[in-house]
Parts: sequence; structure tokens; C-alpha cells
Amino acid sequence: MPGRIRQADVDEVKARTNIADIIGERVALKSAGVGSLKGLCPFHDERSPSFNVRPQAGFYHCFGCGESGDVYSFLRAMDHVSFTEAVERLAGRIGYALHYEDGGAAPEHTGRARLYAANSAAADFFRTQLMTPEADTARRFLGQRGFDAGAAGHFGVGYAPKGWEGMTKALRAQGFTDEELSSAGLVSQGQRGVYDRFRGRVVWPIRDVTGQVIGFGARKLYDDDKGPKYLNTPETTLYKKTNVLYGLDLAKRDISREHRVVVVEGYTDVMACHLAGITTAIATCGTAFGADHITVLRRVMGDDSTAGEVVFTFDPDAAGQKAALRAFADAKRFNAQTYVATGPEGLDPCDLRLARGDGAVRGLMETKVPMVEFVLDQRIAGFDLASVEGRVGALRTAAPVVAELRDPLLQPEYIRVLARRLGMDTEDVRREVERAARSGPREDRRRDVGPQAEPTSEPTGDSALRVTLATLPRTPEAALERDALMGVLQFGHRMDPALVGRALELPFRLPALDAVRVAVVAAAGTTQRPGWSADAVATVREPYRSLAAELLAGNFPALDDDAAVASASDLLRRLVLRGLDREKAELLGAIQRVPADSEEGRGIRLRLRELDVRRQTVVDEAS
Repeated sequence: MPGRIRQADVDEVKARTNIADIIGERVALKSAGVGSLKGLCPFHDERSPSFNVRPQAGFYHCFGCGESGDVYSFLRAMDHVSFTEAVERLAGRIGYALHYEDGGAAPEHTGRARLYAANSAAADFFRTQLMTPEADTARRFLGQRGFDAGAAGHFGVGYAPKGWEGMTKALRAQGFTDEELSSAGLVSQGQRGVYDRFRGRVVWPIRDVTGQVIGFGARKLYDDDKGPKYLNTPETTLYKKTNVLYGLDLAKRDISREHRVVVVEGYTDVMACHLAGITTAIATCGTAFGADHITVLRRVMGDDSTAGEVVFTFDPDAAGQKAALRAFADAKRFNAQTYVATGPEGLDPCDLRLARGDGAVRGLMETKVPMVEFVLDQRIAGFDLASVEGRVGALRTAAPVVAELRDPLLQPEYIRVLARRLGMDTEDVRREVERAARSGPREDRRRDVGPQAEPTSEPTGDSALRVTLATLPRTPEAALERDALMGVLQFGHRMDPALVGRALELPFRLPALDAVRVAVVAAAGTTQRPGWSADAVATVREPYRSLAAELLAGNFPALDDDAAVASASDLLRRLVLRGLDREKAELLGAIQRVPADSEEGRGIRLRLRELDVRRQTVVDEAS
């Protein structure tokens, strides 16, 4: 059995991989200065982006939670894979052949790779089965909903045959064990062993944001099928329904670019929207839209402002109204504006496309109304507004909705909207809204006020020991040492190694920054190697490693790379001059303590002249 992956291959795969491409599959990244990108952190929930990625260094760092690392650590943290699996996955992406060292320890695997492979093999099996004679009912089902073979192929739609173990036998033949199939949620356990979970159904593969198949949704076709109308993969290591959004792998690029997402209710609705040109449509998978879905979407949208849009499509029936009210409770977690779009005559996007064509589906977005208005209308719909009692009852029911609005500009406007809806005096509505605000739940209000008003809590535990850029003294000396280290870590591969060595040879005044300096000096001679700075950060002693990560990921002020290199080089020269001035000051003090005509005095004067020459050389280099 082969041992561990050869280190040269590990380094080569990392050097050939753009970390921004890997992280960008999960997080919408925007430019944040020279050579830096920024987005919402995938490791913790936040309102404004503090997660920085520096592609040139192959490094990421979150200024909020402190998570940092290279592309391997990112994959390990996000996908819970081993180091070996992370390297193998990236090598597969770029088509690089890995070499393993003989005699070493066997590669570590978590088993997740086998589950991904099993799901992928099952998706291929179902897709192939859609072309068989038995699948005629499935093809007619799709055709009756306006989906031809091309549409089915685009979304990977397949067919699960009626038999009890058609898929199981096919995957066993490919080397998958019953235990692996069970862990992937592809089979169920019976008295005589395992059998296919999905039988006699149209099957949609459900993919994660990176496009890997993690589960399936299946719709029954036959009257003798006693199971539920829709059957999904159960909770597995890969498939967590509260985090999964169908179609996100296809929609993510346009969601990130347009800052708009359309939330529909089913697989066929997603298909209809995409085929009609609304390529930002997604759907939940067998569960209500909730807070975890919002977290996933905000990262993909880059939802750090109110410029984005989230449009929900709900059926106008009681179930749809209930879903809308449930969504409204969580929608406040979006910074983006939220809307509701309801199809004419209650048609969902799939039926609307069948009845009126692609243009009608696109036109659905033109009929959207703000979610607040939709919820207000739902709240007051059951009251007789022609009577005083009905209007008062409707006001008491609807006032809490307006009271929950924290935007100081929106709330007064919706007080007037509600007053018009009810035919009541604006002041009476305002007083009821204020009363509802006073008596409403107080917890979680901080979440709703927006990023500017969100206070920072005092650090506790390990975070209290973390030294960060924000905790450094605000002195000229600290600023010089800080900015010089930032420049070297970010642009050292383009700087004069001799200048870097001279500037960093003397200890820094701040212990925290000196710890980073020591690590950078130890990495001297490797600055031309991709990823050198990330490796240097990893060697900084605690509790200063997080500070080093911030220096590498932070925004170095410059217009472009050339200007950054010039500015960083100037900072290094200032460090050199500072060292020369320190030495000169020491010599001037020493010469006062020895006879002027002594040999020691003559030696000091000679060193002073040498220092002046060296100082002038540095000044000339800068001019």
C-alpha cells in the first residue's frame, strides 16, 4: 500500500491551485485592495465581510473569528476531509498525477470521498436508466411539464427502476460496499439485507455548492407506490437538509453577479425558472426555508449591503401563506431587500411556463411586492375592515410586523401603509406599533439593527489572549514595523532580498511584531517559492500567530502591485535608517566618555564616518 504523498507533489498542487477559485465556489469575493479579496466568512455568521483572501500568497484570514490558513486547511475545515483527501481532490481538479512514498504510513482517509463517489455513481446510474423502456412513464412525466431530454440532461434528472436492488447491484459491481451505500443514504435496511431506497421514481441529483452530488430527491410515478409523493435522501454525513439548496451549484455564479436570488418551492420550479432565463432560482429540499439556508445564500450573494434582492415565490393557498410568514421571521437576517412574487391564478413557475411560456415566468419578477407588504396583507386578510372591531383586530395583529422593522426610514413609511390599508388614523397606528415594540420579544434585537449598530463584545477565553492589529499601540514606531512586515509578507517575492535582510536584522521594539519578524527572517531565501509567506505565518509563536495572519491578509494601502512594492521597499529603508541612527546615537554617547585622542576615540569617529556613508547610500537608493 502506498505511503504518504510526496512533499514535492503537495507543494506543486498548492502552487498550481488558485485559492480564490476554491473559496469562490462557496463565498462571493470582491476586490478589497491590491492583491486582496473579501467576502462573508464561511466559518461564522456575520453581517459585514471580514474574511480576506490573498491569492498570491495562497492564504485566507478572517478578521472576525481569526480562522486562517491555506487551500488545504480551507478544504479540511469546510468539507471535513483529511489532509490526504484535500490534496487528492485538488490534484484531481488540475489533472496532476500524485506520487506516494513507499514504506510510509498509509494515507489517511475519512471515508467522505467514498460517499461522494457512491453518490456520483448513483447519479450516473439513474441518468442512464432514464433512457430505458421502463422509464417511459418518467419521460412522459417530464415531457408533460415542458422538459425535454436536453433539460433533463442539464439538470441530471434520472429514473430509479422499480426493482428492489437494481442500483444496489450496479454499485456493488463498481466496488462499493453495502455499508458505504447505507452511509450515503442510497439504500434502506430490510430483514433480508439492504434494498434500493429510490424505486419507480423520477430522481433529481442534489449537489452542494461545489457541484458534488450529496443526495437525491425523488417523485413517485405509480399509483401502487405507497410512499410519500416526494422522497429525499435521509440525513447523512454529506447531506444536511437545513443547509442544502437545490440548484445552487448552477445558480451561484449569477447569484453572486446579480446579487439576486429567487426562492421557489420545488425541483420542477427551479428547472422552469432556469430554462425561462431566471438563472438565480433555487429551492429547499424537503424542509422549510430557514436560518441555515440564509447563511449559505448570504455568503454566495456577498450580502453586505441593501442592494441585493431575495424574491420568494409562494402559492396563494393556506400552505403558501404559512410558508411566507415562516420565511418572514427569518428574512430579517438578510441585508438584502426581500420580496414575494405570486403567479397569476396561483400558478407556480412550472405551471406558469406550461400555460403561458417563458416570458410569463420572467414577468413574474415584475409583479413582486416587498415581503413586509405581503405579510401585512396576510395578517389583515381575515378581518372585516368595514367594521370598527375588524379594523382594530387587524391593527393589533399587523402592528407587531411593523414594530419589528428596525430601519428608521422604513418603519414610518409602513405605519402609513398600514394606516391606508386599514382606513385608520396614522397616529393611532403609530401608537399601536410603539406599544407592540415595547411588549415584543427583546432578545435577538441586536441582529436586526444592521452592521453599523452591532456592538463588539469583550473577548473571552483564548480570544482574550489574541494579539491583533487592532490591539497594537498607535505609535509611529509600531506603525512603521507593522506596515513594513505587512509589505514583506505580501510582496516579498518582488522585493530585493538584500534590502529585506538589512531591514529585518535588528530586533523590533514591539514583542508581538518582533515575533513575526523572527519568522520572516527564518524564511529568508524562500521568498520566490509560492506560499512562502503562509508557511512563515504558520511558524510564528503563539499568541502572535493570528497577528501574523492579519498582516498577511490585511489591506496594504497602494494603487497597484508596483506601487505596493515601491512603498514597502521605502518602509524597509526607513527601518534600515532607524537602525543606523540608533547605532550612531550609541556611538555619539560613547565618544563623550573616552579621550578624543585615544585609539578607542579614533575608532569610534571612523565608525561614525562609515555610518554616515551607509546612511547616505540608503538615502540615495530611495531617491
